Amino acid sequence: MEDKATFLVSLDRIEGDLAVLLLRENESIRFTLPLSLLPGDAREGDILEIAIRRDVAATTEARKRVAERIERLRGRGKA
Repeated sequence: MEDKATFLVSLDRIEGDLAVLLLRENESIRFTLPLSLLPGDAREGDILEIAIRRDVAATTEARKRVAERIERLRGRGKA
């Protein structure tokens, strides 16, 4: 199984500091992102490719930190 998803969106419009994006394969699905996350030359009507990847190492590290924090909190309740 692949650890990434890639899809196309249309930059429908810009509302202040937000970009309204429409999923190309189903334009009833829309979402907003801060305009600062888009390429600087992106304009309304552009087709953009978005890739989402799992960061396995960062996920593992975050889970480890949470588990350690839970153990510390459990330890405080004893005594």
